[in-house]
Amino acid sequence: MNVKISDTQKILFLVSAVIFFYIVYILAPILTPFLVAGVFAYLGDPIVDKLEDLRFTRSASVFVVFLIFIILILSFVFIIFPLIQNQISHLLKKIPSIIDWIYIEVSPWLSQNFSLESNAINLDNIKQSLIQHWQSFGSFFGTFLLKIFSSAQLLIIWLSYALLIPIVTFYLLRDWDILITKISQLIPRKHISVITKLSYECNAVLSEFFRGQLIVISVQSVFYSSALWFIGLEFSLLIGLIAGIVSFIPYLGVLVGIVIASIAAFLQFHEILPVIYVFIVFGAGQILEGMILTPLLIGERIGLHPIAVIFAVMAGAQLLGLFGMIIALPVAAIILVLLKYYHKQYLKSDLYNL
Repeated sequence: MNVKISDTQKILFLVSAVIFFYIVYILAPILTPFLVAGVFAYLGDPIVDKLEDLRFTRSASVFVVFLIFIILILSFVFIIFPLIQNQISHLLKKIPSIIDWIYIEVSPWLSQNFSLESNAINLDNIKQSLIQHWQSFGSFFGTFLLKIFSSAQLLIIWLSYALLIPIVTFYLLRDWDILITKISQLIPRKHISVITKLSYECNAVLSEFFRGQLIVISVQSVFYSSALWFIGLEFSLLIGLIAGIVSFIPYLGVLVGIVIASIAAFLQFHEILPVIYVFIVFGAGQILEGMILTPLLIGERIGLHPIAVIFAVMAGAQLLGLFGMIIALPVAAIILVLLKYYHKQYLKSDLYNL
């Protein structure tokens, strides 16, 4: 029997939706750790399911995945983070000597070949300014952390996040399948098939970005950092991480990496051969991504366009801060799937065939 929805019920539904989103907007700072935990649980659930297929219990599988998350996070905080800080500090220390080399070697060559005056740019002033301020630049991360922990309110917030996120992640991972089942039971049976189909499509788009792209970025960062270290580049970790992180935008990661690494290689070795090695490294990285990583982890599914990703994150940050950045991509994925669905419905409608 078809149940007709009255205009009053439609208005009540619309008002309820507005109130719901307003409450979410007000509670955004409180909801942030729960959303972060939700992202971790979403990323970890497929691994938990795989371990269950290997005859692990659900609790044991969750414990293994949770332990992996903790090890990865602690490794970044206590190993990768200090290495990045050291490389940034070392880079800033070397800038004055780089400026000296430019002044002695490059400036005369430019004057001779392009008729540029050697004093067109006052390199001495730039050098003195950097010498005076490199310590403050080099201790950027320390200053940032000091500002965080100098405020009692911020300290309490960060400590609460540090406690809440692991606890909520553990329980979400343990009860993920139960929660999904409970949610599906709330869906009206009349619309269950359509909503289930749309949910699977949303999951495919999110899986492509969160799981596929995250693995691609991680592998690319490790590959670029290791390969650049192998050819002797001093700032291999820093450059490799930048190129890997930016690689979620097609061709931008390799372009940024080549430019930065080539400049760094030439300034370090003062030769062309290391620059050629840099091109070889990033060429191999593109082959690795295009022929192995992307087909294996992402496939041919049409996911979120890089421009859509950038816009969604920026819009989310502008509207709701950190909370908005976290929910930006899931919301964008849902909107994308809904637009595709309604576009198909439109193509089948009488309105399109007029």
